Amino acid sequence: MLKIGLTGGIGSGKSTVAKIFEVLGIPVYYADTEAKRLMNINEKIKESIRQHFGEATYKNEDLDRKYLADIVFNNPEKLELLNALIHPVTIKDAEEWMQRQAAPYSIKEAALLFESGAAENLDFVIGVYAPQALRIKRVMKRDNLAQDEIVKRINRQVNEEMKMKLCDFVITNNEQELLIPQVLKLHQHFISLANSSL
Repeated sequence: MLKIGLTGGIGSGKSTVAKIFEVLGIPVYYADTEAKRLMNINEKIKESIRQHFGEATYKNEDLDRKYLADIVFNNPEKLELLNALIHPVTIKDAEEWMQRQAAPYSIKEAALLFESGAAENLDFVIGVYAPQALRIKRVMKRDNLAQDEIVKRINRQVNEEMKMKLCDFVITNNEQELLIPQVLKLHQHFISLANSSL
C-alpha cells in the first residue's frame, strides 16, 4: 500500500483536499487532530508536557490547549521543545495506523511533514498551494484571528515556495483552478501505481 503525505501552510486548504480524498474512499490520518488526542491519552506525553510546561497545562486530566498555545506561540524554543515531544509519538502512531489500512493508498495530512522528518517514511508528498494573501484571508475568517497573528504563524513555518519544491505533486488552491479535477487526477495516478505494484 502506498503511503502519501499531504501538506501545506496554514490556510492553504489541505483539510479541504483531504476531505475530497476521503469522499473517494481514501483513509486520511489528520496529524494535528491525532496529536491533540495523544496529548490527552498518552501518559508519557502528559508527564513530559507537565514537566516542561507546568502542572497548569492539564485541567482535570484534559490538556488546556489555550494555556499551552499562549506559551509556545510566543516562544520559538518552547514551540520547538513541544514539537520534539509530540512529533516522534505522532509519527509512530501514523505509521501504525497506515499499516492497518486496506485501501490501495492512505494519506497523512500534516502541516509539518518535512520539518518533523515524517516525509522520510512516505512514498510521495502532495503539497497544497495558495497565495499568502488568500491564506491570511481564509484564516482570519475561519479562526477569527488578527492578521498580524496569522503572519507570525506563517513566518514560523517553512517558506511556502520552498516547501512546494520539496513536494512530488502540487495542488493549486487559489479559487481559480478547480480542486476536484486536480485531486481526481492524482487519485487515478496513485490507484494505478498501487495496482502495478501488486
